[in-house]
Amino acid sequence: MSQARRSITKPQTVSGTGLHTGADTSVTMKPGEVGKGIVFRRVDLADGVEIPARLESVGGADRRTSLGEGDGAVHTVEHVLAAAAAHGIDDLLVELDGAEPPIGDGSPAGLFKALSDAGVVETGGDVTTYRPRAPFVVREGESVYVVAPGDSLRLTVTIDFDHPLIGRQSGCFDITPETFEAELSGARTFGFKSEAEQLKERGLALGASADNVIALSDTGIEGTELRWPDEFVRHKTVDLLGDLALLGGRLEADIVAFKPSHRGNIALARMIQRTVTRSAPAIAGIQEILDVLPHRYPFLLVDRIIELEPGKRIVGIKNVTINEPFFPGHFPGHPVMPGVLIVEAMAQTGGMMLMDAVDDPESKVVYFMSIDSVKFRKPVIPGDQLRLELEMLKFRGKTCRMRGVAYVDGQPAAEAEMMAAIVDR
Repeated sequence: MSQARRSITKPQTVSGTGLHTGADTSVTMKPGEVGKGIVFRRVDLADGVEIPARLESVGGADRRTSLGEGDGAVHTVEHVLAAAAAHGIDDLLVELDGAEPPIGDGSPAGLFKALSDAGVVETGGDVTTYRPRAPFVVREGESVYVVAPGDSLRLTVTIDFDHPLIGRQSGCFDITPETFEAELSGARTFGFKSEAEQLKERGLALGASADNVIALSDTGIEGTELRWPDEFVRHKTVDLLGDLALLGGRLEADIVAFKPSHRGNIALARMIQRTVTRSAPAIAGIQEILDVLPHRYPFLLVDRIIELEPGKRIVGIKNVTINEPFFPGHFPGHPVMPGVLIVEAMAQTGGMMLMDAVDDPESKVVYFMSIDSVKFRKPVIPGDQLRLELEMLKFRGKTCRMRGVAYVDGQPAAEAEMMAAIVDR
């Protein structure tokens, strides 16, 4: 069944206190531009900094998820993203007059209701979905995740805390708007009083109070009552859903999470991004690539471009088959893709990003001037798919410096830094 992208019909504003900054703040959620995804905008800053809610924007995952860097960053975005993901919202503009959305009562209930009141509607456009082909495991510190194919998103979460009110709790939730509203949206964040001073010394939890945090003493809670006996695991499920929204698409999978954390959630999302089948139209298919790059058989080594942030980042795909012309002569009987050609594939992908930045690409060509810090991590063989990620490090005049990593099944196969110049043909 085909799906259409979703947004909201009108703006909605929620005001309150930021959990970690302690500042009075407002968030206004507005209809998003079709195809642009969820974008945070700092309206309190003169240049109105915009930060896409994507994994590439993650700046920190210490007790909360932050996007961007420095004074223009936004913090504790997971509740906004969880509320949007529960509604199946693909495109949304989130305007903030500070560095952090309001925490409300410690749960995303107010944000979820605001989006409901705004009216969720289909807007057309192609939906990006991620669907795993086979089960796999991700480990990050104490956090362990098992990902398996699914027809929709189901989260099974287990937490384990040495506290009499928590201990080991588990919950399983099919993520729909109805389930989220009834079983997850009211689950509040929690913290231990024994850590309060240490957190404040680090500039965290400055806005925490009995009104927005379940405060745990050594033996119980203070200032509130639990909404569910297992409210703690429900809130950890909310955080996981919000962090997974940074994929920038809808996820169809069964995920089992043991002791999830923000760092672990981000590692999980990155592995999903690099390994899971992604259904979305290519930014540039082979014909568009042929229109831009001068390379031809047997030396065109990128098949399609699937992501592009102009001047910042690009992702290309190269499908490696036994029919590649280099296999008969490179390790005959034991086919391995030459490492220099993996680097060349990264360079060609980077060239597509550079050509996108010029007005008349048909009259230009990209020459690479230097390649540094090259490392080969694992062999690439027939049947592998190379995911070629290039990040712009510096772009000045007609020259640039980029960093590239080639992944196979989520694991780095090669990496390098490259310097290139755009010149006339």
